[in-house]
Amino acid sequence: MEAGMSTSHPSRAGSAIEVLRVFLKLGLSSFGGPIAHLGYFRREFVERRRWLSEETFTDLVGLCQFLPGPASSQVGFSIGLLRAGWLGAFAAWCGFTLPSAALLIAFATVAPELGGPVGNGIVHGLKLAAVAVVAQAVWDMARRFCPDHRRAGIALVSIVLLTVLTTVYAQLVVIALGALLGIALCRPDSRASIVGTHPHASEFRVPRTIGALCLALFCALLFGLPAVAPFDSTHTIRVFDAFYRSGALVFGGGHVVLPLLQHETVAAGWVSPNDFLAGYGATQAVPGPLFTFAAYLGWIMSSPPHHGLGALLALTGIFLPGLLLVLAALPYWQALRAAPSMAAVLSGVNAAVIGLLAAALYSPVWTSAVHAPIDFAVAAIAFFLLTRWRTPPLGVVAFSTLAGLAASLLR
Repeated sequence: MEAGMSTSHPSRAGSAIEVLRVFLKLGLSSFGGPIAHLGYFRREFVERRRWLSEETFTDLVGLCQFLPGPASSQVGFSIGLLRAGWLGAFAAWCGFTLPSAALLIAFATVAPELGGPVGNGIVHGLKLAAVAVVAQAVWDMARRFCPDHRRAGIALVSIVLLTVLTTVYAQLVVIALGALLGIALCRPDSRASIVGTHPHASEFRVPRTIGALCLALFCALLFGLPAVAPFDSTHTIRVFDAFYRSGALVFGGGHVVLPLLQHETVAAGWVSPNDFLAGYGATQAVPGPLFTFAAYLGWIMSSPPHHGLGALLALTGIFLPGLLLVLAALPYWQALRAAPSMAAVLSGVNAAVIGLLAAALYSPVWTSAVHAPIDFAVAAIAFFLLTRWRTPPLGVVAFSTLAGLAASLLR
């Protein structure tokens, strides 16, 4: 186990190869999004393998939901760190992330060849699946993060601002405003609803010097990359910066990355709206974290760096900030979770991102996919399959794809 780090009732230390093997199995089989992933992790590492205690796992989940970034990937990375040190953390990330990234890159290689009624029908079906998946995310997250009038009001203000602001910094403005409104309106009861506590919560012990270095690197990249990107003629830094900023600003779940990536890639002219939504639909059909959508985007970008280098830059860029932040926060987690002001900030930000996701549901998701009554019918059926019949996302994607294909062939 990594020196300077412990858990309550830890099991024996393991090897990076062991961690890689277990997470590779999860990376090939974990369908259903971040909440489902956390359930898989709990069964595998708390109940079955007993790599960490229930209290430690609860603290890890609380910390990673408190921070921006992909929560399930952050939890997996931390479990690998606890089990086998830094190599274990890297092995956990690779095992859980690379299978879905490889599948999406494979889809990206064949997507440009899809043409005619069959190809157009498949792509359109994937776009309709994206409508249903994002609508379900808005619905579920709104019930969780906007349980009262105050937080619902923050979400509505965010939607209004996103419709009237034309600046490229509109999303940053909305997130910052959400944080301020959270401090002003959500202090009394936000902590109980979001962070929660455990009477025997374990204390994570990561050297503060490591935490400080990770935080410094996070900030240096966040503010330094935009400053040097204009001087890079190859656009490599600009691409890495775009995906890094997207990963650094994702609060509230994997689906929230959609509007951020849409702004960085489609609005910049790197990826067409049709390719973007087709890839997002395909992402619902593969296991693993939703953030691997970035690998597809990096591969399919219209200008260099794209293909292999683009996918590598995008994938590394979008995951790196969340991993740096979880390492930076581990030494201070006990103090952070006890601060009502921090929980209030998170409460307001989470409400604001509901507005971000709702705005993305309209444009580009709805406007690019729903053009006829039959499109609305397919999207509505897919939505109810997800929300009422609890159909797995893979089944909903299959239904939407077949429906899109049938509609295309019948035209």
